[in-house]
Amino acid sequence: MNGTTGRALGRPGTLTALFFAAIRRHRELPAALRSKVDGSWRAIRHDELLERVRHVHAGFRDLGLVPGDRVAILSENRPEWAITDYACLAARCVDVPVYPTLPAQQIAYILRDSGARVVCCSTAAQVEKVLEIRDAVPALEQVILFDEGPIRDGVRSFREFERHGAAAAPRWPDWEAEALEAEPDDLATLIYTSGTTGDPKGVMLTHGNIASNVVAALDVLDLRGGECLSFLPLSHIFERMVGHYTMLHGGVTISYATSHETVAAELLEIRPTLLASVPRLYEKIYARVVEKATGGGALTRAIFEWARATGLKHLEYRLEGTPPSWALRLGQRIADLLVFSKLRAGMGGRFRFCVSGGAPLNPDIARFFLAAGLPILEGYGLTETSPVITVNPLERIKPGTVGPPLPGVEIRIADDGEILCRGPNVMRGYFGKPEATAEAIDPDGWFHTGDIGEIDADGYLRITDRKKDLIVTAGGKNIAPQPIEALLKTNPFIANAVMLGDKRRFPIMLLVPNFERVRAWAATEQIAAADDEALVEVPAVREKIEREARKSFRDLAQYETPKKFLVLPRDFTIASGELTPKMSVKRKVVEQHWQASIDALYAEEHP
Repeated sequence: MNGTTGRALGRPGTLTALFFAAIRRHRELPAALRSKVDGSWRAIRHDELLERVRHVHAGFRDLGLVPGDRVAILSENRPEWAITDYACLAARCVDVPVYPTLPAQQIAYILRDSGARVVCCSTAAQVEKVLEIRDAVPALEQVILFDEGPIRDGVRSFREFERHGAAAAPRWPDWEAEALEAEPDDLATLIYTSGTTGDPKGVMLTHGNIASNVVAALDVLDLRGGECLSFLPLSHIFERMVGHYTMLHGGVTISYATSHETVAAELLEIRPTLLASVPRLYEKIYARVVEKATGGGALTRAIFEWARATGLKHLEYRLEGTPPSWALRLGQRIADLLVFSKLRAGMGGRFRFCVSGGAPLNPDIARFFLAAGLPILEGYGLTETSPVITVNPLERIKPGTVGPPLPGVEIRIADDGEILCRGPNVMRGYFGKPEATAEAIDPDGWFHTGDIGEIDADGYLRITDRKKDLIVTAGGKNIAPQPIEALLKTNPFIANAVMLGDKRRFPIMLLVPNFERVRAWAATEQIAAADDEALVEVPAVREKIEREARKSFRDLAQYETPKKFLVLPRDFTIASGELTPKMSVKRKVVEQHWQASIDALYAEEHP
């Protein structure tokens, strides 16, 4: 093995200790949490949050829950999610977040496998899923509904549960002291990974796992208060650690987006100073900017291309630590006035930095945002590592890398290129699966990530691909598909792409068009179609999309270049099983869904 890097960190604390410390440190701030109620933003101050957590904690204790019992949270992001989570921690219970997009049978597996005694649901629709499978979950005793409205038999409203807890709270006068008895090695949560094959595995994360990650992240990321918009699912550890625990501990007001559809509008309402997202959001913003510029006439297009080139040239000097010429500095100021300032204004105008994780970020997009005064700090991690392993520091961003390891975290590159991680953030193991745990964590404590990467001379990690996603062609050539797919996502005509070709003669690319842009182009070409499915069947449309795709492949080796394309009539979705809840593509599921068309493509004459 080679390339070990990392820094030491003292013994981690607990999430309950972080919570009570944050409440006392930031209680003078105007809000801890905010959400929209009847069209207006409603604030929850730190003292109110503390009181509501106390009441829900008492409600759980009154139900007879004891330390170690499991409480499931089946909900979108909202204040009740946070209150329930902190109440579970205070009762020293283990919460089990469940994606609200999951169907009833998958929810049944998680509730049954975890042995959840209580499930808290956001809406009546989520309650119906639980009631549908309740007989298959023998340990489940109580269903609680966050929303107001009619209550079904056997279901309690969260408001009534809080009132009951408020009345019961005096029976636990020392609740805070008892909550602080939690130890770093105590289990805090079970998070079920969304695997592409087999049943999901429950990742056991302790108080110390997550708390160490929060403390280490704040050592690298200077939050200094401000506001953030929370829209990634709290059921995933990325948003939970960064957008939930770390933001509260750092004194950042957390505003919950109403839905994914309202994110763009609510960015302008909240005007956040910080944002945590997966690359998909940044890709969409970039594509929208390019589309607007290239569709605005020759002069607008020329100004944009000049501003982009000037900004990137100026950025080169900044990254190298070399002073640019006066002419380039002047050009950068003009480019900022004409183009970049408008981009910042379109995102609220107050961003200090954004964080990206969950999937690789295209380096070209990272450089463009950095040149525009919107630094994106790309990081890397997994559910099993709580999640952050590495992150780019604001003062020294290296686009194309995921940064150096957090304090206390070590990384190594194995002989086969796999990234290994060791530190206080590494999970206890998989719940009830000792064999799977032994496969993932070796006797020396190194967690095997399944990702391929390399460490540069500065200790920054570069991810090249998922080990299991590497394509080995019939001719024995190894191809990393993710960087090639990322090349396509900057093209305004292409919304998504998946490369396939393992054990085949050559690679192919599945393309999802940006239908809005393609329809606009088709109209200028006087091409009519009844719907998107019919549109992609028009030969001229397919040829246009393929031509756009080939523009991105100029620097690829011949064996890496996709030889054929399959243009799809729709994007990948969570409902179809092609995307995970955090919007990562399930490559094997996509291949299965389009198997007949893929086989037909390979059955054609050799390219």
